[in-house]
Amino acid sequence: MALNGDTILANLDRLVAGITGLKNDGRFHEPNLDGTAGDYISFDSWEWPQGVGLYGIIRLWQFTGRDDLKALIEGWYERRLAAGLPKLNVNTTAPMLGLSVLWRETQDDRWKETLDTWASRVITEMGRTQEGAFEHHVSDKVNDDELWDDTLYMVALFLASYGQASGRKELVDEAARQFLVHARYLSDPETGLWFHGWTFNGRHNFARARWARGNAWITAGILDLFDLAELPTSVRDFLLGVLTAQVNALLPLQAESGAWRTLLDDQTSYEETSATAGIGYGLLKAYRLGYGDESWKTAGLRAVEFVLRNIDANGTVLNVSYGTRMGHDLQFYKDIPIQPTGYGQALSILCLSEALNHVNASEVAA
Repeated sequence: MALNGDTILANLDRLVAGITGLKNDGRFHEPNLDGTAGDYISFDSWEWPQGVGLYGIIRLWQFTGRDDLKALIEGWYERRLAAGLPKLNVNTTAPMLGLSVLWRETQDDRWKETLDTWASRVITEMGRTQEGAFEHHVSDKVNDDELWDDTLYMVALFLASYGQASGRKELVDEAARQFLVHARYLSDPETGLWFHGWTFNGRHNFARARWARGNAWITAGILDLFDLAELPTSVRDFLLGVLTAQVNALLPLQAESGAWRTLLDDQTSYEETSATAGIGYGLLKAYRLGYGDESWKTAGLRAVEFVLRNIDANGTVLNVSYGTRMGHDLQFYKDIPIQPTGYGQALSILCLSEALNHVNASEVAA
């Protein structure tokens, strides 16, 4: 597939339409712990898929400066804040990342108190494991003593972003700490890939699943952490080494199609679009920032081609695995159903937005 800016921009428009049109069709019934209905699909709901989705749209707005995207974002937050915020946990923190970036860009007073209060509550109220990592407590389940890859993207990036923008250095320091402790227990020293989770209760990595979307949260998350906050050189250098080891393991595992499989090192697991988009985004961004060589860019552009082939005429991203709990055996990951989601749309938006930097540069050079 020949990549060009016009094709990518047209698909980005479709992706935004696709994410705003997502509706829960009742296929999944996942009530929250307080008995309220959980909605991890519909756009107009405050949860982690929508939070990642908003972050993708906000990044696209930053790239394009489009007023319609800004209005869409601000309208979403106005409606949700007026309706009242849910209980604090890892996943309900995810929408705060996008709001923090929005506030950093606009300095709009409407968002400041909400951000300040939520950040303080994360620090003081969120459950902690040994060594101070955030426990992966979510709306429908308490996961005591557990570390998950997802936590870094849903919580630590918000603390880094808002801490940097507001001058609250303690928030940036906490974000760095979370990345370091999670790396200690989730990064596999044998391969460089990341395991999905770790529990201090028994001290093990569950199924030792090298799960693709979990790894995508890391590839994308480390690069976004560098982008969102100023880190001590030692922390930055350490995380760059972790990222490089991960990418060196990821590149040989990319399929002929340009995709990565939902279990990265299992050829019998299915090719999965959200992980491919997240990894592709990270690879291209890393190359642009000077962290990787030409092989990173080549793999990233192959991922872009796969993502483009998996966007339908309505702007829906196909072959996205549904929200994935912690698996206790590898078959669990292979059995996760396919379902369009906000994070599938958003990771694709991030991937294609970053691709514009590379496609446009190559077009100019030509």
